[in-house]
Amino acid sequence: MKVNDRAVSLLEQYELTVNRTWKGRGAILCDTDRGLKIFMEYPYPREKIILQDALLTHIREAGTTRAESIVRNKENELLCVDTDQTAYVLKDYFTGQECSVRDLQDCRRAVVRLAKLHRLMYLPAYCAQNEVRAFSLSREFEKHTRELKKVYKFLRAKSQRGDFELFLLHYFLPFYEKAKQVSLLVQAQESEAEQEHLQRMGSLCHGDYQYHNILFSAGDEAVVHFEKCVLDSQMRDLGLFLRKVLEKNDWDVNMGLELLEAYDKEKTLTETDRRQLYYRFAYPEKFWKIVNFYYNNGKAWIPEKNTEKLTRVLEQEQNRERFLKRVFQKV
Repeated sequence: MKVNDRAVSLLEQYELTVNRTWKGRGAILCDTDRGLKIFMEYPYPREKIILQDALLTHIREAGTTRAESIVRNKENELLCVDTDQTAYVLKDYFTGQECSVRDLQDCRRAVVRLAKLHRLMYLPAYCAQNEVRAFSLSREFEKHTRELKKVYKFLRAKSQRGDFELFLLHYFLPFYEKAKQVSLLVQAQESEAEQEHLQRMGSLCHGDYQYHNILFSAGDEAVVHFEKCVLDSQMRDLGLFLRKVLEKNDWDVNMGLELLEAYDKEKTLTETDRRQLYYRFAYPEKFWKIVNFYYNNGKAWIPEKNTEKLTRVLEQEQNRERFLKRVFQKV
């Protein structure tokens, strides 16, 4: 996401004084009379920001977690729209050190903060009144698996294949079979009752709980970028965070167990939670991402990084399977 200089003029639509601005990562940072703010493009559906604001207001009112808040403009709107209909949002900006995926203490702090957040993130009345629909993991996995099948057929039919394509094709089937197996398992287990339970509970997720969205400062944690918040099992957040951490640490079983225990002490993991985590770890998500990136980008020149990422996935696969067997043996 890029914010152009023309968009900065939209800051005039807010009831604040901007002392100076400077470019950040895909955004404009603003020093204002109301503290530091971040001004960025909002590429998501417009109804999502209403849910995001409701969730952030709920978290802020609880007063236990530092989380961003959205600044409304002079018209009391959550978004400003440029002449080309591009939407922008202005939010609080926090400074701090990103969570380090290789530091066990950092990661433990992050999962404990997540558990505390999850205890707050229930908005049943809001979700019911606004007909917020629950996310379906089975539909997501089914879609990913169809995409894998499509790419496998494409590679098989291709007459001239480059080194990466030959490499990918050689290792494709075991991952594809695993994807099918997990997808079918989730389809069989994801009952209407579970979906209705999510709906009734109003169980919300951050949606993108990764290390760069958790900032440490002065013995506290701030959580940012709730743009992907969604009505789903909260194991979506825990699973994503742990998967990113474990990929960076060769699927270290002891580290994984310590982090799960830290979360469980703050918010008890149910049998359903553990089953959800297993599905999310068992599906070959990283392999699908590599395949999806390859297929949806220009194939005339394939970045060397694709081969490096696939090699890394292959090197870690044995450790990933060992992790699944050790941690989820009772699932």
